[in-house]
Parts: sequence; structure tokens; C-alpha cells
Amino acid sequence: MKRNKWKTAFFGLAGLVILGIVILFAMAFMPAKDETNPKGAYSSGKDVQFHINATKEDLNKMINHYIKKEGLNGPVDYRVLLTDEVELYGTIPIFSQDLNLKMTFEPEALKNGDLVLRQKSISLGRLNLPVSYVLKFIRDSYKLPDWVKIQPNDKMVYVSFHDMKLKSDLKVRADEFNLKDDNISFTLLVPTQ
Repeated sequence: MKRNKWKTAFFGLAGLVILGIVILFAMAFMPAKDETNPKGAYSSGKDVQFHINATKEDLNKMINHYIKKEGLNGPVDYRVLLTDEVELYGTIPIFSQDLNLKMTFEPEALKNGDLVLRQKSISLGRLNLPVSYVLKFIRDSYKLPDWVKIQPNDKMVYVSFHDMKLKSDLKVRADEFNLKDDNISFTLLVPTQ
């Protein structure tokens, strides 16, 4: 009779552990709710516009300096590299192993001056994880600025320059973001009133 109590307790505990694991995985792979993109206009007509051309090399230095300076880190060490596409490299600690992460994005400057990075490819060690899961993990694990919105369901990152807070109320608008031809241009809007 004692053996049946222990057997029942063991199977009950094992069932609870399995149920917990199933719930954990179900929650991890559920699609995340995406934020909406701003559609507001940039210029009020009271701004002075300065046109800026940049190179991939200049932006690589600036982006990675900004990541270090602002402490935009989380459980994953990462860096961004602009080549013919936007590449994100990092390592993700899983148990006692570090898995290498590489994500590539195709950038597109929008008419409203913001930038969209559409996810192109992903590799995480030898694991095949859903892109939406990895983007959700990054969104939930990193301290990102408010103007960078990761949208896992759409497999994209929305960079809302419109919402970026700069000193003296300056605004930035992406005009062209063609990495293949190294043709990158922005407009800096300086308020005059």
C-alpha cells in the first residue's frame, strides 16, 4: 500500500513538471503583440534642414559607440555591422554554453523619414528557432531606446527617428539608406522657433 502512495506522488509530480515545461514553451513561442508605427509628419515648416551624407564605416563607428555609451545591453553581448545589409552579431548564454547569433536585415528608408529593418536571415548556433521568437526574446531582454520598436510578428525592427529625443529639439529623418551602393543620407531638422 505504501508503494502505491509513492508511485502516485511520483507520477503526480512528474506530471506537474511536464505541464510546467509545456506551459513555458507555449508562452515562449506565442506571437507577441506588435506596436503600431507612427505616421506623423516631420517638418512643421519652421525648421532649417541640413542634409547629411554618411558612409557605412562612419555609421558602424557611431552605432557601436552608441550601444556602448548608452549601455544598451542585456543577457546578450552584441554588435551591429553595416555591410550590404544590417548585421547583428551576438552570443546568447544558454545553460553553460554561449550560442553565436547572427541576424541580417534589409533596411528601407520610409517616406515619413523613419527606417524599417526587415529581417532577412537568422542563425543561432545550429538551432532553427522561429524568427518571431528570437525577435521577441531580443525585445524583451534588451534595454532598447523608445524609438526602436521590435515587431516580432512582422519580422522587422522599426526605427522611429520621429520619436528620437535629441538635444535642442533636433529631429533626424532618413532620406536614403542604400547600403549596397554606400548611399546613406539623412536630413537634420533644426527648429527655428
